[in-house]
Amino acid sequence: MRKKEKDVIVYPPKALSDPKYKGKHILLDGDKVVAVGDWKKIDKAMERLYKKGKTPSLAYVPKSDTLILPQC
Repeated sequence: MRKKEKDVIVYPPKALSDPKYKGKHILLDGDKVVAVGDWKKIDKAMERLYKKGKTPSLAYVPKSDTLILPQC
């Protein structure tokens, strides 16, 4: 007998809705914002996390007037 698969709900990190991050790149470790801003800051923070064995996520928080169109 096969087990039923459960639906998994994934919530985006709260940082993605924070207005102070709009228009910026952020580096996330789980739900924690590790670095914000230019590539040099993010690159250094990413290297530190890789050395600790963690896999961070890189995200861009669009400005409220930015239109994102999916490619079909």
